[in-house]
Amino acid sequence: MKNCNQCGKCCIQYSDGGLTATAAEIDLWENAQPEIFRYVDKGKIWMDPNNGQQLKRCPWLKQELHQAKYSCSIYENRPDDCRHYPVTIDEMVRDGCEMIEINDLKRPKLAQKKLDKLMQDSRQIS
Repeated sequence: MKNCNQCGKCCIQYSDGGLTATAAEIDLWENAQPEIFRYVDKGKIWMDPNNGQQLKRCPWLKQELHQAKYSCSIYENRPDDCRHYPVTIDEMVRDGCEMIEINDLKRPKLAQKKLDKLMQDSRQIS
């Protein structure tokens, strides 16, 4: 399994309504990060603050200049849905994740163990 190359596929795939935020995350944004909270509407995230419609793309996903590489401008404050992705090898395959390698497909149980180890810091319960 490769390290993340910041291809942005996961962010693009899920940012148009496929993500959720916990009530605690939303409360934190409302109280401490109003610039993030303005994209929340009725508990849904990444909503247009002007018209309340679901955005087609996460407002925090930024493409690096002249590169096929992306970054998150709220990385430290991103929702747990983002923090925990990817969860399973099947999910990675379905989403075209570029971290997965041919050997991972041949030995999915071992690949899942590698993924779990790789993601352990992101998935810690706080």
